[in-house]
Amino acid sequence: MDLLWYSRYRRGGGREPFSGWEITKDLDIWDAAPAPGRMGKRLLELVLRRPVPVDDAATVSNVMHWAYGTGWTVLNAAVVRRRPWWAGPAFGALVWSSDYIVLPVAGVYEPIWRYDVPTLAKDLSAHLVFGTVADGALRVL
Repeated sequence: MDLLWYSRYRRGGGREPFSGWEITKDLDIWDAAPAPGRMGKRLLELVLRRPVPVDDAATVSNVMHWAYGTGWTVLNAAVVRRRPWWAGPAFGALVWSSDYIVLPVAGVYEPIWRYDVPTLAKDLSAHLVFGTVADGALRVL
């Protein structure tokens, strides 16, 4: 999924190497953190019952980014035993749709109707790639 997003970034004129683009660093405010980081902040504050310092924003963002996709894939592996050909894209669509339910409720995303169709289509296509690749990896394993 990230390789697809990165290729779009490069086609759009982005110049940063993949490692610099992929890894979040040097955040001065939580509002500048990507969605996984802001969600991680909310979860940590709920559990710890104290504010999470902005010094931890980059680490929380990176850990949440990778834990989110990995967690969904582990759940998929545990729940789906028989894998029809369409299981991967369906899994990606499920993760995409859940993002537009959970993240707006958490205040991390806007409600789905506030996004334009091209934005939603790009996001859905990236999640379809994620689901298909995750499903393929599970088949190999």
